[in-house]
Amino acid sequence: MQKKDSVAVYFVRAALYGLRNNPQRSAQLLAQAGIAEPLLADPKARVAAAQLAKLWLAVAGELDDEFLGHDSHGMPQGSFALICRGLIQADNLGQALRQCLSGLGLFLRDIRGSLSVRGDRAVINLHNRQPDPQARSVAEEIYLTVVLGLLCWLAGRRIPIDRSQFAHPRPEHGDDHLFWGPNLTFEAAHSEIEFAASYLDLPVVQDLATLKTFLRSSPQWLIVRFSNRQGLSAQVYKELRNCSYEHWPTLADMAEERALSIASFRRQLQREGFSFQELKDEVRRAIAFECLRNSDLSITAIAEKAGFCEASAFHRAFKQWTGESPGQYRMKWHSNA
Repeated sequence: MQKKDSVAVYFVRAALYGLRNNPQRSAQLLAQAGIAEPLLADPKARVAAAQLAKLWLAVAGELDDEFLGHDSHGMPQGSFALICRGLIQADNLGQALRQCLSGLGLFLRDIRGSLSVRGDRAVINLHNRQPDPQARSVAEEIYLTVVLGLLCWLAGRRIPIDRSQFAHPRPEHGDDHLFWGPNLTFEAAHSEIEFAASYLDLPVVQDLATLKTFLRSSPQWLIVRFSNRQGLSAQVYKELRNCSYEHWPTLADMAEERALSIASFRRQLQREGFSFQELKDEVRRAIAFECLRNSDLSITAIAEKAGFCEASAFHRAFKQWTGESPGQYRMKWHSNA
């Protein structure tokens, strides 16, 4: 974690949810973490990721709950480590994911996840009985952040999400296309995420030695990767997104622009869970989904705008992302809108 890593104050309020009836203790823990209490009233405020990590650990210790009070039963301290020790014994990511969902189900009562494989698509569906709307939305984000963070770590690579839908409204911090993917919907009938089922066959590459290192840094690692929405990867994504494909800067151009060596630029992106190529792919996907949803452009024109040399290549890629053709996706989107 670096000094410049920061997160939206939304996540500070989420961390304090379990202490909502104890404002005095909340104020004490905020002070210990070095977070000014008045910032909580400013939805645009940001705090250092290191401060949030310190607060997160302090609240978990105070509540003896690693789920920070967002479930009626919660996860006593040590639960996360116990689940992780079982996952490194799995033969592949599919087995590890099923064990992870089962392990979380041993502790949590209000929120549960289930895995289904539909053809070449893997879907994690959430079942949430939490009555408080605020707790429901944050619980789902925390739950999926933990599950997906573990999957990426176990595989030693990023697992791109092809479709996400949430039953709750768009959170204050805004959607995050770099994590939930560009095919994102809020206020849906239920919450679920989808990715290519082929990732379930990947081997688990972590062992006991790497687990010990991971457990020492897991709160900070999860916060930097999934709550730091103004990191280098987000900057690169926005810069690529705001210019046409034919004018995209190269990796060397972007590194020079930030006074970084190419190696340092790559390392910083990797720390946030991305490569430069993956960010370019995410932007191409975002362009495709936005155009199919919000424009009357032809499929050929959209393919060109997203950087595909041929419409046939775009069709193949889109079918890999969604399991359906661009035309089918557009028709379904507008019929449900």
